[in-house]
Amino acid sequence: MTRKAPRRTAERIQETALALFNRYGEPQVSTGQIAAEMGISAGNLHYHHPSKDGLVNTLFDHHLEALSPLLTAASDARDVEDAWFFTHSLAERIWDCRFLYRDLSLLLQRNRHLEQGMRRLMLAQTAALRQLLDSLQAQGALEPGRLAEGPDAARDFAAQLDQLATTQSVLLSLGLSHDYALDPRHALEPEQLQNAVLRAAAQSLALLLPYLVPAQQTLLRHLLRAYQPEAILLRERQPLNTEPRHERPEKTV
Repeated sequence: MTRKAPRRTAERIQETALALFNRYGEPQVSTGQIAAEMGISAGNLHYHHPSKDGLVNTLFDHHLEALSPLLTAASDARDVEDAWFFTHSLAERIWDCRFLYRDLSLLLQRNRHLEQGMRRLMLAQTAALRQLLDSLQAQGALEPGRLAEGPDAARDFAAQLDQLATTQSVLLSLGLSHDYALDPRHALEPEQLQNAVLRAAAQSLALLLPYLVPAQQTLLRHLLRAYQPEAILLRERQPLNTEPRHERPEKTV
């Protein structure tokens, strides 16, 4: 039986850093803590990743690589069900690297690579969502005349779809910050994956309802009911628990 080759140290550092950044927030985690979590020396970590900003950039580049093929598939959507799958998949990718979105303003202030890269990513994501809407319109799932009338109806409807795609992109990208503000002790914990992703997909796609033809409206309402996690409703009815679930790791120099 052939043994699998051990993972390279650099890859293990990236995986550990991503897990810690996602759980505690990038500003709260030092390279010393990452090394301690792995059981390696700080010198070994710095050999592979000389700076924390460089490590963040590597994680961002991997995130971008994971998103790129998905964004190009937006134009393949034929109906609301395809749109649901695309949006759900996009929300999953964002969740995988959620520290970038939660700590975005702090990261952009000091990281030029991330500043430029996130701008390109946000624009590409919005463009992909716009392509998804164009595809739904081409397949007859959206009706141009439903919310636009008169001689400029086509232009007005196109402008509405531009705004809709931008709003969807904002919800998907910055919704995690909203969730974190409401429940900072639990919102971004790993066990919240399903709730967070379903909520993001549902909020984004619910914006389509006024634009859809009746049959597609019915399908979307069915999807929203079928995939609304009961855990979300239960948690929203309960008082906020302010007791921390875990302690942050001790600072390691």
